[in-house]
Amino acid sequence: MENEIIESVAFIKSSKNRYKVLYSLSEGIKIPSEISRETEIRLNHVSALLKDLKENGYVVCLNENYKKGRMYALTETGKNVLNILK
Repeated sequence: MENEIIESVAFIKSSKNRYKVLYSLSEGIKIPSEISRETEIRLNHVSALLKDLKENGYVVCLNENYKKGRMYALTETGKNVLNILK
């Protein structure tokens, strides 16, 4: 289990933008455009980061069927990794 935590922390630390997106979501549920404004990361990059973070179990999309206004939140894994990094 400890090895998984180390790998998770390394995965997030390997990209400052992954960390920025996770940190932004620590404040609550957000849509990609809100994350983009807060982090000053272009929207297309935020979308790619969210896809990557979702595939790796750090975030979840709460309304997958929507084309616009998809809402994202941290998973427990995402919260745990972020707490370690803070």
